[in-house]
Amino acid sequence: MIRLYGVARSRATRPLWVLYETGMAFEQIPVVQAYRLADPLAADAPLNTASPEFLAVNAQGLVPALRDGDLVMTESLAISWYLARAYGGDLAPQTPQEEAMALQWAFVGGTAVEDAGLRITKAITADGYEAAMQQPAVQADIAALRRPFALIEAGLEGRDWLLGARFTVADIMLAECVRYAQPAKDLLADYPRLSAWLARAQNRPAFARVMADRAAEPA
Repeated sequence: MIRLYGVARSRATRPLWVLYETGMAFEQIPVVQAYRLADPLAADAPLNTASPEFLAVNAQGLVPALRDGDLVMTESLAISWYLARAYGGDLAPQTPQEEAMALQWAFVGGTAVEDAGLRITKAITADGYEAAMQQPAVQADIAALRRPFALIEAGLEGRDWLLGARFTVADIMLAECVRYAQPAKDLLADYPRLSAWLARAQNRPAFARVMADRAAEPA
């Protein structure tokens, strides 16, 4: 059986979403990030990214990780891609052209959207929306997101999903990167097709299940 290591309050949301879309059985091993614990190596500490048992799975000490038979994977976007290709049916790209575009959108999310979005979310969570919006660093991150967001906006012209009429793993991978920037509501309002696409993706039952998992976990 597939084993997914990680909690929903991590990038494990991406492969979790894929798994819930497929409806397949899997085992989730709730590995907590070590930085969230006062003493991750204490005898009574929960399984975490500094635990020797987990480091034997992923020497980087990062979640998520995946074990499927002899295959071990450690990058959330790659794990999501693999699960869709191996088990996802129509979630996976069906042609070389779809494969190329799905990889493009995954790379856009992972290289041009995620880091800036994370910093924006952290600033808004720590300081509140209005105060965060006054910070030069946040404004710089918002400015940096405008180019990839314009690319996504253009890519969605005349279509509901990134690859056309069909929801795919490309939508999951990119949406879970864009979600980090979602608290910057004024920024997203400038990109109506992107915003509508994100709302459609997040209206799927599988995404709601992932968010329910997150809500059920300790903050």
